[in-house]
Amino acid sequence: MTQDRTIKVLLLFCATILTFGGLHLAQPIIAPVTFSLFVIAIVWPVQQALQARIPKLLALLVTILGVLLVISVLVFLLIWGFSRVIDWFTSNAGRLQALYAQATEWLEGHGISVEGMVNTNWLLPAVKGLGGRGYRLISFVVIAFAFTVLGLLEVDIVRKNIKRLKDAATGPMLLVASAEIAAKLQKYMLVRSIVSILTGVVVWSFALVAGIELATAWGVIAFVLNYIPFIGSLFATIFPTVFALVQFESWQLAVAVFACLNLIQFLIGSYFEPRMAGAALSISPFVVLFAVFFWSFIWGIAGAFIGVPIVIAMLTICDEHESTRWISLLMSGREAERR
Repeated sequence: MTQDRTIKVLLLFCATILTFGGLHLAQPIIAPVTFSLFVIAIVWPVQQALQARIPKLLALLVTILGVLLVISVLVFLLIWGFSRVIDWFTSNAGRLQALYAQATEWLEGHGISVEGMVNTNWLLPAVKGLGGRGYRLISFVVIAFAFTVLGLLEVDIVRKNIKRLKDAATGPMLLVASAEIAAKLQKYMLVRSIVSILTGVVVWSFALVAGIELATAWGVIAFVLNYIPFIGSLFATIFPTVFALVQFESWQLAVAVFACLNLIQFLIGSYFEPRMAGAALSISPFVVLFAVFFWSFIWGIAGAFIGVPIVIAMLTICDEHESTRWISLLMSGREAERR
């Protein structure tokens, strides 16, 4: 018996590794499809409400346009914020030249040749890498958009087919689990939006107090990038630090800005948000953080964004079965009720 159990455990371990390895290799297809299912779960209540008043195709068109509008607004805000920063750097090119001259003088004074450090061999591979990432991004958007449109058209059909399943227990279980998953994902995006707004306001306030120029732009950038867990927060910290270095022309102040911004991001992203999401969704803050890092390892930035929704869906399904309910209980972060 012990040997059989050991073999089963080893087989399960190997199957798990192969599954996640397959998901990593199939990222170009599976990641955008998963993202489209996430979008469908978020926006379906809107389309359902519209279908009660207008024709189905028109409701689908309005829903899709609404999604595109939200994404366009976020992209516009991000572009606006960075365009303000670029304009500032263009207007203050003299500061950049002065800093470069100071850095060059300091390095050469310590026996480091700047000319020897400059190497253009990295330029061509970098351009190719950006081109490849741009192609993958366009592919991701196209696939996700296509599956979102087709999925929204077939939600009612899938629901009716589930109700017609011969297995009396499977149909209701799938419907209940799907409804719970959708409700939790909507709640998750609400929490994410609240935290992003909070992050933007706090960063804007800090920039004002610290005397950093373009405080509104930094707040907007932090707000938008915060929708990408941890990775977006990292970039929202690095950019203002470089900006502070140029504005104040002091590496000590730049380090202080970097430390304060990291403290803000840590308190909000690693403490406040996981606790808020965990309390709202019955998920341990530890699991929330692990999901972000694990799925970003599997699928990159896309995995960082949809890692927590994937775990939410998995735990919701586990909670529907008596044999796997213990998994959702262990990862809920709440104390089990005594019987």
